[in-house]
Amino acid sequence: MPKPDLTVGSPCWIDLLTSNPEKSKEFYNALFGWTYETGDQQKYGGYVTASKDEAMVAGIMKNDGTSGSPDTWTTYLRVDDIDAAAKAAAEHGGQVYLPPMEVPEQGKMAMFGDASGAAIGIWEFGGHTGYQLAAENGAPAWHELFTRDFAPAVKFYQDVFGWETAVVGDTDEFRYTTLGESDNAKAGIMDASSFLPEGAPASWHVYFAVDNADAVIEKTLALGGALIQPAEDTPFGRNAALTDPTGAEFWITQDIGQGS
Repeated sequence: MPKPDLTVGSPCWIDLLTSNPEKSKEFYNALFGWTYETGDQQKYGGYVTASKDEAMVAGIMKNDGTSGSPDTWTTYLRVDDIDAAAKAAAEHGGQVYLPPMEVPEQGKMAMFGDASGAAIGIWEFGGHTGYQLAAENGAPAWHELFTRDFAPAVKFYQDVFGWETAVVGDTDEFRYTTLGESDNAKAGIMDASSFLPEGAPASWHVYFAVDNADAVIEKTLALGGALIQPAEDTPFGRNAALTDPTGAEFWITQDIGQGS
């Protein structure tokens, strides 16, 4: 399979913060066929790398509760100068939740809050150059921000990460902008003001490609996960929202006409 096109500014990595890494590993192994490698405890805190067909697709790390964050999936955007990105984020209405830090031999990471309050991970390449498989069964396929503050959020990603955006929809019913255009789009920003529950913060969502959405939903439920949004056919695939057994939300997307 061709290596994903992880250009500067685009999503390049995902990882799962989980209160029960062993349970999460078992779940995603059964659901997607992932295999795992655990990093050095002293150097990397036991960070787990997940692979699909021997290609790295995600990370898993322990949620020890100290951050106050629920179990969650995080999308990371690639930058070529993480310190400059942190400065730009602060200057354009964002916050630096976790300042740039070096991950020995791998690269540099940070965590920002965007102008709408959504958390987004940041990664500067070193030895680790992002996921090696995308838009294939069991691998990340799409990244999407749900926000009530649509215009400020779009401007933040344009100003801080140099996004060249395309408007997909601009009505009250469907307001949506993408990084890149049509088949070359790499992420999306959705005006979620009409459907986000009261008090729910802006947030990024990870979609995984699947061959058969309905079968994956059935298997998720059998493995102790839950269905948040039933499968729905859209112009962009058959999509559904689920949670894994510890409550971390993820989405799935199936090409229409694939599977049965």
